[in-house]
Amino acid sequence: MTQDLTTEDSTRLNDLLPTTPDGREERLDVLKRLFPDLFTNEGRLNPDELKQLIQPNEMHEAERYEFKWYGKAASKREAFTPTTATLVYDEARSVQPEKADGNMIIEGENLETLKLLLHAYREQVKCIYIDPPYNTGKDFIYRDNYKKDKANYWDETGAAENGIQLDSNPDTSGRYHSDWLCFMNERLLVARQLLKDTGVILISIDDHELVNLRRIADDIFGEENRIANLVWEKGRKNDAKLLSVGHEYILVYAKDKEQLKESKIIWREEKPGAAEIWEEYTKLKEEYGDDLEQIENRLGAWFADLPKSHPSKKLQRYRRVDEHGPWRDRDISWPGGGGPDYDVIHPKTKKACAVPPDGWRFTDPKEMQRQIKIGVVEFRDDHTEPPFRKAHLKPLAEESDIDECDEAEEENGEAAELAQQVRGTYFYKQSQPAVKLLKSIFNGKKVFPNPKDSEELAKLIHYVAADEPDGLIVDFFGGSGSLAQAVLDTNAQRATNFRFITVQIPEAVNDKKKDGKAALSMGLRTISAITIERVKRVIEGYGDDPQPMPDAGFKVYKLQKSNFPRCEFKPDPEASETDNVAALKRYIEEKEAAHFISLNAEGEQAVFDEVLLKNGFQLNYTRTHRDDFTDNTVYEVSDDRRSALVCLAWHENIQDSTIKKLRDQSESGDRPFFICLERGLTTTAKWNLKHFLGNHFNAF
Repeated sequence: MTQDLTTEDSTRLNDLLPTTPDGREERLDVLKRLFPDLFTNEGRLNPDELKQLIQPNEMHEAERYEFKWYGKAASKREAFTPTTATLVYDEARSVQPEKADGNMIIEGENLETLKLLLHAYREQVKCIYIDPPYNTGKDFIYRDNYKKDKANYWDETGAAENGIQLDSNPDTSGRYHSDWLCFMNERLLVARQLLKDTGVILISIDDHELVNLRRIADDIFGEENRIANLVWEKGRKNDAKLLSVGHEYILVYAKDKEQLKESKIIWREEKPGAAEIWEEYTKLKEEYGDDLEQIENRLGAWFADLPKSHPSKKLQRYRRVDEHGPWRDRDISWPGGGGPDYDVIHPKTKKACAVPPDGWRFTDPKEMQRQIKIGVVEFRDDHTEPPFRKAHLKPLAEESDIDECDEAEEENGEAAELAQQVRGTYFYKQSQPAVKLLKSIFNGKKVFPNPKDSEELAKLIHYVAADEPDGLIVDFFGGSGSLAQAVLDTNAQRATNFRFITVQIPEAVNDKKKDGKAALSMGLRTISAITIERVKRVIEGYGDDPQPMPDAGFKVYKLQKSNFPRCEFKPDPEASETDNVAALKRYIEEKEAAHFISLNAEGEQAVFDEVLLKNGFQLNYTRTHRDDFTDNTVYEVSDDRRSALVCLAWHENIQDSTIKKLRDQSESGDRPFFICLERGLTTTAKWNLKHFLGNHFNAF
C-alpha cells in the first residue's frame, strides 16, 4: 500500500487500505514502461494508439477463433483485483517450524491466498501441481465464500463445529460449464505469475472438462507452451455398462518453453530396474575386486535368475562389465543416415575401420578420438566391421550418450546418476496403492475418498524440476496432502531440497460418508485438518516401520481478515471520494489507536507478518533487532531477495533520532528500504522520509 505523500488531495480510498498490489495497475505500468507511446500525456492508455497497433490497416474481423463463455471478462478482472486479507501464523498446528525452510500449509480459500502470495513469490515457483475439482456436478465448489460474503466467511472458518458450508454445481445449472471455467480461469491467471521463466504447471483432470481446461490453459499459458497431455491409467472398472473409463489426464505446460530450451534443460528419469543392477554390481565388486570377468559372469547369472516381471530384466543388455561398471553396446552411426565419413584406425590392424552405412555418429573426428580415449568406443576383432559405443549404466562425466545432432542435449555434459530415459505420455498405476498408503498413515482408517498417489507425484515432480533441486513446489488444491508428502519423500530419497506450499480450503468433511465419519472419529473436521495431520504424520513417521524425518518441518498459516480495522470501513456510496477518504481517516484514528495499543505478542506478530507479506517479503524471512536505533524498536528483515528496516511503533511516534539515522544512511549511499506504521509519523516526519528515501519508503 503506497501513498502519494506529496499531495494530500491526491489520496484515494484504496491508498489507505493494506492491500496486495493492484494487478491491473501493475500490468499497465509494465506496458507503459515498454511502450510509452501508447499512453497520453496524462499517463492514461490511449485506446486509439492501441487500436493502431493491433489493427494497423483499420481492418475489423467480425469472426475470429477465440474461446468465450459467460463470465470470462469478470473472472479476469477478479484475478487482478487486490485483496485486503492476510495470512496468520498458526504455531500450535505447525510441525518443527524451525526446520520448515519455507514449507507451508495454508488453510484458506485459494484465490485470495494466491493473491497474497503473489507479491512475495512472483516468478519464484519452479513447479505447480494441482488436482482441481473435476466438475462432476457433485464435488465442484464454485462459489468463493470469501467473496460472496466476507463476514460470513470469517465466521464460518472460525467456527469450531461446522467449518465452511460449500455450494455444489449441479449439472442442471444453466451455467454448469461457465461457473467452472470462471473458477479455474481466475486461479490459473494468478498461478502463471508465480512461475519462474523455467517453471512448469501440471494439472490433473478427467473427461468432464478436459477440452475446456486445455483451451483455458492455451489462453493463459499459450498454445506454444503446451508440452504434453499425460494419460494416467488407473485400471479397468468391470461394473461399467459400456466402456470402462479408468483413466485421468495431466496437462503439462511450461511458463516459457523457449526458456527451457535456452537453459538447455532436458527431462530424464532413471530407468526402472537400473538401481537394482547397480546395487548387485556393487556387491559383486566388493566380493571379487578387480576380477571383471568373474563379476561379468556372476552378473549374467543374476540376470538369468530374475523373474520376467522384474524391472531389471528389461535392462539385461547391461551384462558386460569394465572398470566403470555395467555397460551395453550402442550404435555408432549417424541417426537417420547421411552422417560424416572419415577414417577411424583400428588399434590392432592399423587400418581404417569400415564406415557405418549411415555415417559416423560424431561430426568431428576429434570428438571420435576423444570418445576412443576415454574408453567408450569398443573395436571389433578387426577393421572389417565398424566399432560400437559403450553405454554405461552409470555414464561417465565425459561420456556422450545422446545424439550429437541435438545441440541442446550434446552440450549438457553432466553425468547422469544411472541409465536415463525420457518419460512417455502414458503410464499405468492403480489407485489402490494410494488408498492403502493413506490408510496406513491414519492407523488403518480411510479418512479421504480419492487421494492422489504421492509416489507417482514424486516421480513427476523430480522429472520436471530436477534441474533446480531446491525449487519451490506449489499445490493450491491440497486435498489430503499427497503433493506435500511427495516433496518430503523425494527429499528423503534423493539429493534434493525441494520446498512446498500447499493450500487447502477448510471444507467440512462429509459426515454422511464413511470416510467423513472416519475423519471425524479422529477429530478431523475439515479437509485442511486432514492435510495438516497427514503431513505431520509423514514427518513424525507412520506404519509398522516408521521412518521419521528429523530435518523436515512446516508452518501452518490461516487466511484471515486484515489485522487493520480500517478494512471494515464501508464507504458511503452517495458521498464523494474526498469525503469518503476523510471519513476513513477519522475511522482509522478512532479504531486503530485503541486496537494497536491492546495487541498482545501474538497480535503484534500477525501485524508484522501482514505488513511484510504485503511489501513482498516471503514468510520465511529472518528478523534481527537493530541495537543502533536507540529511541525506537527497529528490526532488519530479509529473505532471499530483499531486505528492509521495519519500525512498527505501536504505542509511540517514530523519533527524530531514528529519522536522522535513516537520512545519514541514505546520504552515505546505503539507502535502506524503510517500512513503518503511518500512525507513528507526524506530517513533517512523513515528508522528510519521503524526501530522502523516495520509493524506498512505505507507510501503512
